[in-house]
Amino acid sequence: MVFVHALTLLIIALLVFALAYRFYAKFIICKILVFDNKRPTPAHTFKDGRDYHPTNKFVLFGHHFAAISGAGPLVGPVLAAQFGFLPGFLWILIGAVLGGAVHDIVILFASVRTKGLSLTRLARKNISKTAGLITGIAILFIIITALAGLALVVVNALSESSWATFTIAMTIPAALIVALYMYKLRPGKIIEASLIGVIIVIAAVVLGEPLSKSSLGHFFLFSKPTLSLMLPIYGFTASILPVWLLLCPRDYLSSYMKIGTIALLAIGIFIVNPHINMPAVTKYIHGGGPIIPGKVWPFVCITIACGAISGFHSLVASGTTPKMINKESEIKMIGFGAMLVEAFVSLMALIAATVLMPGDYFAINVPVELFHKLGISPVHLAEIERMTGEALAGRTGGAVSLAAGMSVILSSIPGMKSLMGYWYHFAIMFEALFILTTVDTGTRVARYIFEELAKLANPRGKIGKTLWSAVLSAGIISALWGYLVYNGDISTIWPMFGVANQLLATLALLVGTLFILKHTKKWKYSMITFLPSLFMFITTVFAGVLNITENYLPKHTFQGNLNAALSAFMIILVVIIFYEALKKMYLMRNQLDPALMPASKKGG
Repeated sequence: MVFVHALTLLIIALLVFALAYRFYAKFIICKILVFDNKRPTPAHTFKDGRDYHPTNKFVLFGHHFAAISGAGPLVGPVLAAQFGFLPGFLWILIGAVLGGAVHDIVILFASVRTKGLSLTRLARKNISKTAGLITGIAILFIIITALAGLALVVVNALSESSWATFTIAMTIPAALIVALYMYKLRPGKIIEASLIGVIIVIAAVVLGEPLSKSSLGHFFLFSKPTLSLMLPIYGFTASILPVWLLLCPRDYLSSYMKIGTIALLAIGIFIVNPHINMPAVTKYIHGGGPIIPGKVWPFVCITIACGAISGFHSLVASGTTPKMINKESEIKMIGFGAMLVEAFVSLMALIAATVLMPGDYFAINVPVELFHKLGISPVHLAEIERMTGEALAGRTGGAVSLAAGMSVILSSIPGMKSLMGYWYHFAIMFEALFILTTVDTGTRVARYIFEELAKLANPRGKIGKTLWSAVLSAGIISALWGYLVYNGDISTIWPMFGVANQLLATLALLVGTLFILKHTKKWKYSMITFLPSLFMFITTVFAGVLNITENYLPKHTFQGNLNAALSAFMIILVVIIFYEALKKMYLMRNQLDPALMPASKKGG
């Protein structure tokens, strides 16, 4: 067997991302979007101290990155390792550069240029009223499903773990202290506020372990049902408080731990330079895999979402972030840059999963009774379990195998061997924190979408105009996804998320295409979003149909039939919007192409 070193993949990815940021992003902002720092952004024009608030670009980068980075860049690549390391590696590089980064920067720019409009209203403005309404319904459905799925991952990671729960709980008072210090006590002192917040977070991480072993540990030890009630309450609170007070500074502080942990993992890879033990491709690329039931295409593009391209990003890029952009030139770093950083995170997750021996990887990610039928055996799993102090076999879902892979790499650094248990539990806590920041922002964005749909139904109503209406809409959203979390599980919610998320990316890219056509009046420039949208449309609809016919309906259960019906509903909505977008593009082609215009309108 020919081994590939993890450092080789790391260097290739860094070079690709650096070149993309330097040249492709420059082409987009110089030729297509054309930033203008003299134009006031919505953060200044509509400044209200609650949703619209000019924010330091580094703080906002932290918020945006934390908000878009949920379970996708961590769990998706781990699950996709079933196909081997190469399919996921190529999809992360190609998808992030040509799809995800373009998707994010175009939608963020479009929202900033149109008073901070959401994706729903952008669809209504750039495609049609029908598309706007259907997009709003689709987004609300998708985001509630996504929030439930993300929250379930957090619940599973934090349940019965006082160390992780304490650390994450402490990020809330840390964020409040940073916000008050930065905006009230010492306005503009970003570095001082950041140091205070980082010290509190690091102290929470360090103190979490001894606290979990003390008599105080039980105060932070919660069951899954209890956490399933606590998370919606937190999401509700974060979605109605002023954005500068809790959500933005908490995400900003969380980004330190997120980026810091990934940077530490990258340093570990540079020092250890482990072998990639998973082959480039496995026999499961043709289907029949124990983790992902379908073939490598289209399912690798669905399984790895946030690390390559994710529709959820468009909700943040047209939700909280455009309302806080200080000036247009900062859109490049926040929109394009944050996506590439997330792709790098995705690559780290893929490497962490594939340094495990294939037998160990499948033993963790496949139910025990099914693993015995695969005809392979674990290699180092018993030793890893002994070193981490945890039973790992059959811990499906990707999170545990990621933590195991990270702990193997970090404990291989000279002098760190005895700390594998610490690294494992730190990784579990890191994953929970990574995901939770998407839950609070997602709830706020869902609140915006719900308010916009309510305004369409009753234009004279006060929904979204008063604090009490915000409380009502946030309460409804939190109750809906909270109900799914409390009564469901990953197997009933998560299967639809991959398809739903990429359908949303298709919609966002279509909106971006129409925006660019209106903005530049040039067809060739609109291809940077239209071609990715066409690829995602074909890929995701195909995956959705396969899910219905080969995964849901053959189960002959109520839940399987329900998942099939909901998936079909989402696909129908996207097909309608795609048709509306193509119709609008055809009409614009007649307007923009002089050869197709009536003689009376050609002039002369």
